[in-house]
Amino acid sequence: MSGERIDNRDWSLLPFEEQLFQLEVEGYLVIPDLLSAEHLEMLRAETESLKTRAVDYSVHQRVRQHLFRDGGEITKLIAHKPTTEFLGRVFGDDVVFMSYTYACSEPGHPGISLHTDGQPYGSKIFGYEGSVPVMIRVLYYLQDLTSEVSPFRVVPRSHLSMHADGNPYLRFKEHPEQVLVTAKAGSAVFLNHKTFHGNFSNVGNYAREMLAIGYRPAWGGPVREVDTWTEEDLKGLPAQVLPFFIDPNISKVNFDGDNKPAGMRSVAPGINPSRYRKGMDGGFR
Repeated sequence: MSGERIDNRDWSLLPFEEQLFQLEVEGYLVIPDLLSAEHLEMLRAETESLKTRAVDYSVHQRVRQHLFRDGGEITKLIAHKPTTEFLGRVFGDDVVFMSYTYACSEPGHPGISLHTDGQPYGSKIFGYEGSVPVMIRVLYYLQDLTSEVSPFRVVPRSHLSMHADGNPYLRFKEHPEQVLVTAKAGSAVFLNHKTFHGNFSNVGNYAREMLAIGYRPAWGGPVREVDTWTEEDLKGLPAQVLPFFIDPNISKVNFDGDNKPAGMRSVAPGINPSRYRKGMDGGFR
């Protein structure tokens, strides 16, 4: 990768307006130092005992799904306040928890193909959870993400394309304008689920662990019903995570809406063209 294709900027310098631009327009954002050193230690202590399975393309990529059931600090991470407050500000709506996955890329991991997690009609891999119109996946890295150890890769702005090459069901081996993203342990990548992304191979000497949590705004539900949370799912969950376990099918759709409905607003700061300019966010939540 040439220097101009490596995104290793100082992300701590971005004010909210620039973070929003990066997430909505570029399709990804890094927020550094979301997890303290102590928090990382507690999470790594719990991931050591996780039972995982290898994926179909490599024994060096190990995963575990439905991680919210594992309890401890792993489950509490769903309600991590700096993250959920940021998402509430971006969404301007209730934040709905949708998914939780652990992934460990060991030395020898060949990399993940460029793909999207947004599948508007559902798919075998993502089910109908991927059909929601908006989702942000928060990828917490428990080890340093270097250019040798499975760095994140992304095709910026690819979620904006109307071209056939932007069909979200496509996958790509490489892309000439892909970007390699590095980050320190404790940082998180916030990913628009429609953006083409993946990771590079692990040619380093340690495994890179990631905790990936999917959230969406309450207004945008899936195109078909997905499994709801059962009493068994919710039993014993920490109190602080329960507000995010809203029915995953919730949506705010008005199929029979009129052309001139009563009570229309004349102000909507969440769609202001000026929302990317400092001091012009119009009072975001």
